[in-house]
Amino acid sequence: MSSTDSRYTIVGARPEQQAAIDLLASQFLLTDERLGAIIKEFRRRMEEGLAADGKVLKMIPSYVTRRPLGTEVGSYFAIDLGGTNLRMLKVTLDGRGGVTTEHQKFALTEEAKSRTLFDFVAQCVDTFLDERNLRPSGQQPPIPMGLTFSYPVQQTSINSGTLVQWTKGLNVPGCVGRDVVRLLQDALLRLGLRVKIVALVNDTVGTLLSAAYSDPAAQMGIIFGTGTNAAYYEDVANLAKWKGPNPSSGEMVLNMEWGAFDSDDFAFLPFTPHDIKLDRKSINPRKQAYEKMISGMYLGEIARNIALWLADQRLLLDGRSSEILNAMWSIDTAYLSSGAVDTTPDLSEIQQVIEKTLNISNSTFVDRQIFKVIAILVGERAARLSAVGVVATLTKRSDLLNKPTTVGIDGSMYEHYPYFHEILVETVSHFIPQEQFKNIKFTLAKDGSGVGAAITAMLAATYDS
Repeated sequence: MSSTDSRYTIVGARPEQQAAIDLLASQFLLTDERLGAIIKEFRRRMEEGLAADGKVLKMIPSYVTRRPLGTEVGSYFAIDLGGTNLRMLKVTLDGRGGVTTEHQKFALTEEAKSRTLFDFVAQCVDTFLDERNLRPSGQQPPIPMGLTFSYPVQQTSINSGTLVQWTKGLNVPGCVGRDVVRLLQDALLRLGLRVKIVALVNDTVGTLLSAAYSDPAAQMGIIFGTGTNAAYYEDVANLAKWKGPNPSSGEMVLNMEWGAFDSDDFAFLPFTPHDIKLDRKSINPRKQAYEKMISGMYLGEIARNIALWLADQRLLLDGRSSEILNAMWSIDTAYLSSGAVDTTPDLSEIQQVIEKTLNISNSTFVDRQIFKVIAILVGERAARLSAVGVVATLTKRSDLLNKPTTVGIDGSMYEHYPYFHEILVETVSHFIPQEQFKNIKFTLAKDGSGVGAAITAMLAATYDS
């Protein structure tokens, strides 16, 4: 492959080094034909999840059955619990599709991730309200809040749902199979806080609603960040497993939980030995296969596995490693994104990462070029594979593509990884007819998950009334 793309030619490399890079390029660069086959399977798995519970793509009903108008006004509160941080938000809707937010970020402690999560969340709510003198007294009604919960939940109503499994490095015992709103409501009660969780929102559902408040054409919300997932408006007539009443709108937002695609048989995604090694050593083997190929949490680890594979053959760093490079998760995806666009003559930014961060001295120019190629290959594959889910989902309701359609996307990969947006959009354009593709707008739904939870709290309040 190196002969067709100069980006993968290593100047000054030994033949065996270039051969190893060519092999990597053949594994990581995906043809449209290969992607087309994956899209077809993705669609089949979507249909399977719409028909019955317990399938690989869970296609979970969110109980959100209407679209915000963009004219609603008022202030609403949200708790946004992600993979690394918790954020408290006060979101003010201006009635013209615009929002202003006031928020406070709390880093999840290791103890919270493994033991005390819900008490930790309640403590953050307490701090946020206290510092702003917003804490309701005994006479005042409880504050309604939306909760964005970025983990797989089997939703049972607009404000209840049981945890299916932990992902993204969290593993708090005694929670799987229980209602997460109840667990949090109990923790809030223990602190004597008059707060009522009125809406439980998956982060992608939140991203979709946030995009929909500012743009009524929003049809899909996606997270490409630490993890990945998507939500979209589905026609309830297509949701064979839905046993509840038919909503007056005729549609419902579905939380796809698409990170799990191909986790049951590992048959369609382009697994390399480096992916298999990552999966085997992860805390959730044989789960979230798609997420592990395209998400910020994992790309650095794929790159580390490749670097060690090359070093073990003395094709990189003359076979040398370090305690840091030998440790799992030691390469942050942020190092890849800076490495992929290092244009300094001697690749000095990559040199910094190798010699200062990874603590391996005397890297050669060849070593640095190899690191750059690894970063490009891993990132480009992630962006191309990300297009698979986008195409499969948008073409699921291809009737909507004949008019303006907006895809709201949040997350660090989409926002910061070099060329992720460009490669994603270009790849999507290969699979959707031009006259429909021109109607699609990809937009950054910044802060979507938290703002969306507040908007869902607003919708829930109007449901109640």
